[in-house]
Amino acid sequence: MTVHVFGHRNPDTDAICSALAYAEYLRRTTRPDAVAACCGAPNERTEFALRQAKLAMPRIIMDVRPELDDICNREVIFARPNDVFYDVYKLMNAHGLRSIPVLDENDTLIGLATLLELLELVFKGGVDGGQSRGVRSTLRSIVSVLGGEFQHAVNPDETEDLIVTVGAMSAGGFTDRLSQYPVDRLLVVSGDRPTIQLPALEMGVRALVVTGGFELSSGLMELARNRGVAVITSELDTATTTMRIKAAQVIADAIDKDFESLPAKMPVTTAKQQIFRSAQPVFPVTDGKKLIGVLSKSDLVHPPRPQLVLVDHNEMGQAVEGADEADIIEVLDHHRLGGSLKSTGPIKFTMDPVGSTCTLVARLFRQSNITPEPGIALCMASGIISDTLYLRSPTTTDVDRDILAWLQTFCNLSLEQFATDFFQVGSALRTCTPEKVVREDCKQFEEGGKRFSISQIEEIGFDLFWQRQTELAKALSGLATENHLDFSALLVTDISSNGSLLLMSREPDGWDEINYPQLEDNLYKLDNVVSRKKQLLPLISSLLETATHPS
Repeated sequence: MTVHVFGHRNPDTDAICSALAYAEYLRRTTRPDAVAACCGAPNERTEFALRQAKLAMPRIIMDVRPELDDICNREVIFARPNDVFYDVYKLMNAHGLRSIPVLDENDTLIGLATLLELLELVFKGGVDGGQSRGVRSTLRSIVSVLGGEFQHAVNPDETEDLIVTVGAMSAGGFTDRLSQYPVDRLLVVSGDRPTIQLPALEMGVRALVVTGGFELSSGLMELARNRGVAVITSELDTATTTMRIKAAQVIADAIDKDFESLPAKMPVTTAKQQIFRSAQPVFPVTDGKKLIGVLSKSDLVHPPRPQLVLVDHNEMGQAVEGADEADIIEVLDHHRLGGSLKSTGPIKFTMDPVGSTCTLVARLFRQSNITPEPGIALCMASGIISDTLYLRSPTTTDVDRDILAWLQTFCNLSLEQFATDFFQVGSALRTCTPEKVVREDCKQFEEGGKRFSISQIEEIGFDLFWQRQTELAKALSGLATENHLDFSALLVTDISSNGSLLLMSREPDGWDEINYPQLEDNLYKLDNVVSRKKQLLPLISSLLETATHPS
C-alpha cells in the first residue's frame, strides 16, 4: 500500500520540501512506496525553489478519505445482453457470484442480472406448457450450449423466439401437436425417429435437433435443404438436450435496469450508508457510464485505510482533509505538540525544536550515511532558508546552521546567492488577491477557549502593505467568518529589518496587554518578531490565558 507523506494545509516551502525530501529518504530506506503529497498549491517562492532543484511538485491531494475507486474490485466479471443463461451461469458459478453487471457493445453499463432472475427466465411459465416451451436465442448459441454441430445451417445468428417441441409420442399425435404452433418458430427435438423427423421437415419447421449422436439420412437431409430447415446434431440424450436448449436462452429479458450504481469518487463512509440500506447484492462502480469495478457489502466491512506520514505539523486541524480516517504511521515535526492527534497503535514520533522540518530530514540523511542528490539537497536547504529566514530567525539553532553547511557540499550553487534570489521572488502582496494573501500560509489554533488563525507572509519592506491595508483587513475578517473563528491574524514580516506588522480581524479580550506599539485600530508594530511559532503564537496564547484567568 502506498504511504503518502504530507505537509500541513496551506503549505509553505518547508512543508512541501520536507515532504519531498522525506519521501525520498523513505524510498531509499524502508518504504519504496512512499509518495510526497500536499494539500494545496505552492506559493511562488516554493515554485522557484523546486525549479532550481529540478524537482516536480508533490501530488496535490485535497482529501485522503478512501473512495470507492480505491477499494472496488477492478477485475470485473460481466455479461452481455445476448449472452445465454448457460454460459452466464457457469461464469457466475465459477466466481461465486450472485449478481453480474451487464454491458452493451460499447461497454456501457446497462443493468444487473441476478441468479434468481436468470433462473426465473429459464423456467418461466412453470407448469404452463405453452409458455415454458419458449426460448429466445440463436441457433448458433444453441449449438454451442449443446456442444453439437450443424448438419445444415439456416440463418444461425438470428435472435428469435423459438418454441421447443419434443418428438416423444406417436407420429400422428406429434403432427397434431405441431399444428398448434407457428411452424416457422418450431424447434423440434427428436432421437433417431424418422417417423417424427419426416413430418417435421415436410411442415418446414425452423430447426430439427437430432439427439443421441445420430444424423439425418441423406434423403431427409435433402428434404431439409429443400424446405429450409436447419438441422443440428447433439451427442446428448433427448432429455438433456432439451434442458440444454432451455439454458440457451439469452439473458436480455432478465436484466434489471432499475439498479443502483455508485460513482468512483464517492467516499467509502458515504457509500456505507447507502449500501447497507439496499437489498441489492452487488454495486457497480462507475466513472460516468463506464464500469470500472464492482463492490459488495462485505468489501465495506473493513475497508483499507490510507497510510500517512505527517511532516511539519502534528495537529489534526492542520492535516489534510480525511486524515482522521487514515492510519498515521509517523510524524516528523519541529512545532509545539498540538494534542489533537490520535492513532490506532504506536507510531514513530520525531519532534525537535529546530528551525525547520527540513533540518530533521537532512539530519536523517546524514545519520544514515545517505548522500542526497543535488536537487534533494537544494530542496532541503530551501525549507531551512525559508523557515529560518536564512538563519536570521530566533527559531534558528546550531543544528540548522550545521545541517545547512552540510547541504551546501551537495548543492551545485551558492546557498547565499540562492537565499537572496529566493526572498526576492514571489511577493504575495505584489501578485496575489487579498483573499489569497491571508490564506497562503495560514494555520489554525485553539487556545484559552478561542479558535483563531495566524497567517504569515514575508516581504522586503512594508510599502505594498500600506497600499493594500484596507482590502487585507476585509479579507482577514472574511477568513475568520468563513471558518467560524474568534479572530484571524496576519503577520507581515520584513526580511530586511527583521520586524513585522500584525494585522488583526478583531482584538479578543485581554489584547490591551499586548505591550507592542499600536499603529492603528487592529494593527501593531512588532519589532524583532519574525517567528509565528516561537514568538507570535506564545504571545497570543499568554494574552488569551490572561483574559481567561485574570490575576
